[in-house]
Amino acid sequence: METTKYALRPLLAEVRNGYKGMRDIRTSLKASKREAVRASRAEHKALKRDLASYNSPRELNDLEAILARYSDQETADIRRLIAGRR
Repeated sequence: METTKYALRPLLAEVRNGYKGMRDIRTSLKASKREAVRASRAEHKALKRDLASYNSPRELNDLEAILARYSDQETADIRRLIAGRR
């Protein structure tokens, strides 16, 4: 009976370590996701600030002409912000 009890200790320790490792991975993934969201938000704010300098309809038209050279997928955020300014 004693040998069975002691034989399970290493297995239990291995299971605990595995669980701790998975918990650490989850924590790390959550942190990296938070950092990505923060970076995206900061980038969006910077883009809004940069586009705020285009005030007149002529400047906005020039900006749209420049954007026409690129695909809609690449410039969707900028186009959305410009549309909101008009």
